[in-house]
Amino acid sequence: MAISKFNYNSFNVTPVASKALAFDADADGFTTASGSSMILIKTLTASSSATLSFVNGSSDVVLDDTYPNYLFKFFNIHPQTDGVRFTVGFRDGSSNYDATKTSTYFEARHNEGDTGTSLAYETGEDLANGTGFQPVQRNLSNDADHGTNGTLHLFNPSSTTFVKHFITRTSGHHQSDYELDTHVAGYCNVTAAIDAVQFKMDNGNIDSGKIKLYGIKDSLCVT
Repeated sequence: MAISKFNYNSFNVTPVASKALAFDADADGFTTASGSSMILIKTLTASSSATLSFVNGSSDVVLDDTYPNYLFKFFNIHPQTDGVRFTVGFRDGSSNYDATKTSTYFEARHNEGDTGTSLAYETGEDLANGTGFQPVQRNLSNDADHGTNGTLHLFNPSSTTFVKHFITRTSGHHQSDYELDTHVAGYCNVTAAIDAVQFKMDNGNIDSGKIKLYGIKDSLCVT
C-alpha cells in the first residue's frame, strides 16, 4: 500500500483554550502539581518508632472518599536492625492491619563491586490471599548513611464495591552493598473500605526517616 505524502502546510490546528500546568516543590523537593491537584495531608517522622500509622479521622489524616487516589512518599527510611524488611499493612475497619492481600514482588539489584546483578520475581515476598504485612523492600542495611526512598500508591480505598489496588516502588541499600530497585503490585481482596495504613519493619524499629501522605484529585498519578 502506498503511503501518501503528508503536507504540513495544509494541516491546520485550531488553538484551544488551555491552562498552563504549573508545578511547585515541597520542603523535600518533591514536585507537586499546583491548582490543588495533589494535596499534602500528613507527615509522620520516625524516631525509633515501632510503627508509622495513617488512620482516617485521626490527627488530621484523611483516607476516605475525599480523594480517589492516595500517595505515600518515603524519605530515608532507616532501620535500627540490619537485614530487615520494610513492610505495609492495611486495615479494613477492624482493629488490626490484616486486610487480605494478593501481590507480586519484583527486584533488580547490582552490587558496588560490579560483580553481581539480578532481576527476579521473589516468590518468598509475595502474598496469595494473605493477611500478613506486605514487604515493600527486603534485606535493608542499617549503615548510618543509607535509607530507603520511594512511593506507594493506594487506589480508591473508600470503595465498597471493588478491591483496593496498590503499587509500590522503592530504591534502597541491601545489607551486602547492593542497590535494590523493588516493584510491588497487589490488591486488598476486600470490599470494605480501607481506613488505615501502617508501616513497620518486620524486626526492630524504624530508626529514622519520614513518610508523607498526599491526596490526589482527578486520578492524577505521580511516580
